[in-house]
Amino acid sequence: MRLLYLTAGAAEMYCGSCLRDNALATALLARGHDVLLQPIYTPTTTDEKNVSAPHVLFGGVSVFLEQHVPLFRYTPAFLDRIWDSNAALRVASRRQIKVDPHALGEMTVSMLRGMYGHQRKEVMKMLRWLQDQPRFDAISLPFALLIGLARPLRETLKAPIVCTLQGEDLFLEQLPEPWRTEALKLIRASIDDVDLFISVSEAYVPFMSRYLRIPEAKMRVLPLGITMDGHTPQVTRDTPPYTVGFFGRIAPEKGLHLLADAYRRLRRKPGVPETRLLAAGYMLNEHRPYFAKVEEDLRGWGLEREFHYAGAPDRAGKIACLQQMDVFSMPATYDEPKGHTLIEAMANGVPIVQPDRGSFTEIVQRTGGGLLVAKDDPDALADGLFALLTDRRRAAELGRAGAEGVRRHYSVDVMAAKAEEVLQGVRLGSDQGQTGVRPGSDQGQTPLPSDS
Repeated sequence: MRLLYLTAGAAEMYCGSCLRDNALATALLARGHDVLLQPIYTPTTTDEKNVSAPHVLFGGVSVFLEQHVPLFRYTPAFLDRIWDSNAALRVASRRQIKVDPHALGEMTVSMLRGMYGHQRKEVMKMLRWLQDQPRFDAISLPFALLIGLARPLRETLKAPIVCTLQGEDLFLEQLPEPWRTEALKLIRASIDDVDLFISVSEAYVPFMSRYLRIPEAKMRVLPLGITMDGHTPQVTRDTPPYTVGFFGRIAPEKGLHLLADAYRRLRRKPGVPETRLLAAGYMLNEHRPYFAKVEEDLRGWGLEREFHYAGAPDRAGKIACLQQMDVFSMPATYDEPKGHTLIEAMANGVPIVQPDRGSFTEIVQRTGGGLLVAKDDPDALADGLFALLTDRRRAAELGRAGAEGVRRHYSVDVMAAKAEEVLQGVRLGSDQGQTGVRPGSDQGQTPLPSDS
């Protein structure tokens, strides 16, 4: 198959969606498919070999300027190339342009309007470039926030459209009105422009079916998968000090503050062994006050010397960090649809303690690699951590089960095989006229309209 995967760059941040897209594209290429992994907004940052295309569509600087300065909606291509260059995008990325949903409502709605939004020029540039490419068997959108591109891509390139669902609700629910209502309206109105929606977890299917009004028959599940190279199950330590670990984006919704509170309660339990708290993950400037509050709380509890923040390490550093942990937890405060770092922790034999919610439930139940506790409950989380720190035989059993379960259910090869099955089905449906792309003489590409 020849596949186009659009992937939304997250500037210099290690992004779970980018890591997934890059790992999947790499695996599909290795299986003989012709895959174009095409970044939009910014170049992607990955902790493995990056197989994405060298240039970026919908350059973040252009998208921003066209949203706020009408003149830039009509500038000629030779000028656009200046701020669309990777050098300009990387400079802008280092400035960490704020991605707070509260500040992006109007731009989100404009992008969802596709050909009718302020970024129409970017849509036309994308379509012209793709028309010169060999025909694609399927086109994948990285999330529903880009569903406004589905119809122009489908009508111009005559290929079925697949859209992955992986956390849009968290962003949409933080949009201020009237942008939230308008964004949801636009997404729901575009459901028919997509041939198939892919959820990254079973739990997300019924939720997103209700939330975006997608028929469940139009949804498939494609669980996450990671490259196992370098992830080596560690021998369970049976002498303290022990390390309670967190790895994830440093942001309120990922729950580091809840883990800190649970750690405080853990340290007050009689018989708790000597421990420390280790956290790592990317932190945006806008979340530094949040992190400072976590540090302040730990100081107030007299635990600051037991806490260490390891920053945002590369792949080797991440694995080394995970292998220091004796128990892992990322107690997100929402129904997380992915759980990428849980899978990575278990791949290294680290047992996990997670709130019973979202994808966490099915990951723990499928792998047998950890404990589920009540959500948003620091006492329950502390009890789970205590159980594994004081019963090292049980921790070892869960660690072994998790490492085996991840390799059985969440390897990149498993993900790629499932992706093949799903995409072949979409392609077959297109060839048989069962999707919105009709077979026959109209399979050639459609000439583009003028920019006027």
